[in-house]
Amino acid sequence: MRRPKLLFIPVSSAEGIGEYMRSMIIAEGVKRRWPEADIHFILSREAPYANTCPFKTHQVARSPTKEVAAVNRLMAELKPNIVIFDASGRRSQLACAKRNGAAVVFISQHKRKRARGMKWSRARHTDRHWVAQPSFAIEPLSRWERFKLKLLGLVSPRHLGMVFMPPDEARRETLQAKWQLQHGQYLLVNAGSGGHKLGVGLAADIFADAAAALARELGIRTVMIYGDNYPKQPVENDDVVAIKSLNNEDFISLLSGAKAAILSGGGTVLQAIALGVPVLGVPVAKDQPARLQACEAEGLIKVAASETLVESARAFIQPQVLQQLSQALASQSQGNGLQQALADIAELLAERANQ
Repeated sequence: MRRPKLLFIPVSSAEGIGEYMRSMIIAEGVKRRWPEADIHFILSREAPYANTCPFKTHQVARSPTKEVAAVNRLMAELKPNIVIFDASGRRSQLACAKRNGAAVVFISQHKRKRARGMKWSRARHTDRHWVAQPSFAIEPLSRWERFKLKLLGLVSPRHLGMVFMPPDEARRETLQAKWQLQHGQYLLVNAGSGGHKLGVGLAADIFADAAAALARELGIRTVMIYGDNYPKQPVENDDVVAIKSLNNEDFISLLSGAKAAILSGGGTVLQAIALGVPVLGVPVAKDQPARLQACEAEGLIKVAASETLVESARAFIQPQVLQQLSQALASQSQGNGLQQALADIAELLAERANQ
């Protein structure tokens, strides 16, 4: 196919950013493999990143799942070869994509979303179902679910695991030099998108306070990344390198050189596991506790509550704890799901070209 057209429709809002970031990573991977690709996004205009997306962007009033008519109209106009619904989309939207000649990819990231994607009304319009979790972080399909998929001839969910741009050594060295960081000697802290709330405050502020306290107490160089959705200006001080936001490639490159990280329980925890970086995970959204508990049960991370973050971080940063985690991480075999995603996209494009 000479110039493939792909449409990404991630969940987008003023709070979370994980689905958008994952779609961006896949879109960047597509652009590198097929430089001539015509890539489009549909995003809520409520999302702070809607105006900075580097690809062709079509804005709707709310998250695309809630804007059925507007999204269907755009799909009919654009007629993409592939539509990727990242944790988004109603049955009628998936059906509209198929009617307009597109292959449909649905991405789920936890048990409830996976079950929704396997419903007959959705799965019969789906060509690929990717689960953006390693197999250990989500319950396996039940016997009934496996039987139903086989009986109805529906596509089975495929575990991609972590999806991220591979770290770039030269980029990492440039970033470390910019902020005067020594490789393997700094702590990276990030509460996700920056828009999540814990109690009456922002999770990012709680993480930032902990970062400052740890930097003062332990004398360790600390980097606090606030996130695209953080609504205020980052707090500048002598103890912490404060960064508003980074694109995924810069984030991964900086994370790969960290001594350890304190992260919210989204996809960045899984990326850190793949990179072999010890993590203290803190849940800031309702789907995160189960993911963090599954990772902790594998011995790959430590988990803390936001209320006791500083105390837990003091214990986490001890050499014996970091060594134990590093050994466990070195023995695990989780890879990068981006290559599998690109292989599936290549297959779908070939199928469309032969039709």
